[in-house]
Amino acid sequence: MRTTIAVAVCLAFIAIALWHVHMARATTIGVSGAVPTVDGKPLFTPSRKATLAVAVVLLLFAALVASTAGLIATGLPPVLLRWLSYALAAGLLARAIGDFRYLGLFKRVRGSRFATLDSWVYSPICVLLAIGVALVATAAS
Repeated sequence: MRTTIAVAVCLAFIAIALWHVHMARATTIGVSGAVPTVDGKPLFTPSRKATLAVAVVLLLFAALVASTAGLIATGLPPVLLRWLSYALAAGLLARAIGDFRYLGLFKRVRGSRFATLDSWVYSPICVLLAIGVALVATAAS
């Protein structure tokens, strides 16, 4: 069971990383739906380098989960891997809860494409990934 969950979580992180690579390589970077907006204007415009950096971090998250589950060897102590995984799960849960203004399940600014996608896709994925990462870390104990 632990292996199945770990593989599913790793594949999700890899898929999201590949999506970020695709977005960074796109000839025109559209931020509609990708970042919070106010009055139709994005709060920030992510650069290609920043988008690729996010992809690398997501791949590192996949490696952490795989290592915590014992699927790959990193040479790091198992207790460190577990605590890093718990920290990742907490971070994902915090992202899902949000900043109470522009993102997360409890955001106040609604009505934009990003807000809709955040409510129905981004935040729920963060909750599911948080649960999956926590289950992998708990099973590794």
